[in-house]
Amino acid sequence: MDDKVNYTAVGVFVIGLGAVLVGVVLWLAAGGEWHKKIDLYQSLSNESVAGLNVNAPVKYRGVDVGKVKDIELVPDNPQQVQIVYAIDRGTPIKTDTIATLTTQGLTGIAFVELSGGSPNAPALVAKVPGEVPVIPTRPSLTARLEQVLTRVMASVDKTSRTIDGVFTDQNKKSLADSLANIAAVTQTLADRRGAIDAALRNTDRTMANAARVSAKLDDTLARIDKAADSFDGMSRRLDATAANANQTVTSVGADVQRFTNETVPQLESLMDQLGVLSGSLRRLSEQTERNPKSLIFGKTPVPKGPGE
Repeated sequence: MDDKVNYTAVGVFVIGLGAVLVGVVLWLAAGGEWHKKIDLYQSLSNESVAGLNVNAPVKYRGVDVGKVKDIELVPDNPQQVQIVYAIDRGTPIKTDTIATLTTQGLTGIAFVELSGGSPNAPALVAKVPGEVPVIPTRPSLTARLEQVLTRVMASVDKTSRTIDGVFTDQNKKSLADSLANIAAVTQTLADRRGAIDAALRNTDRTMANAARVSAKLDDTLARIDKAADSFDGMSRRLDATAANANQTVTSVGADVQRFTNETVPQLESLMDQLGVLSGSLRRLSEQTERNPKSLIFGKTPVPKGPGE
């Protein structure tokens, strides 16, 4: 039996086992990313990214989908921070996906939260081939609160300056005088409370009388309205009568015109004939008076003259 130990083989085995253990530890520490395919995306943030570190988780609606790969200032614009993400391939990053810096609880550990990504939106791709696609960002809750507080403080400061401008020494004196005048008026009203009560009672009586007069006036107006209606009816009847009279006068005028045009000439002819007859009767009467026999024997011939 050979009791010699091959220390070379043992050393190689130990070194190999150590290398395997180190590799497993590193793989576990990396979360098994060696077997995952990732896609790179980036965002440009205008706010501070304090609390966000490399390898900070990237979550999509609370689900871990990647890690922060790099954080650095934009060389051309130091007001912006460039954040590069290593996101698991297959994650639905769409054109309407938004990245927001979020703080977890009270610990202050920051991570990136992705939201949006409607089903009908197209997938996010780089505008220039070969570049990393850019995910738009939205201000974090802390940044929004800071903006709101800044506006509130600005409004408070402006209000304070306005109040300081209003309450000058002159305005304070004017306000004190106004308060004194109000106190004097109040005291005067208190002293004349009895007179004011009497005036109010008189006003009540006056209003009651006015109400009664108003009621009577309503009755009077109603009667006046009724009389006006009667007068209107009588006026309409008079208008109708006048229209009938006008029509009658028009008809009579037409009849008189016809009488004048037709009867008057006949009457004139009859009067002429009566005049001739009257002359004949007058001559007959005169002849009868001179010679009654002529009524029986006719007219006596005139005796012939000498030589006839």
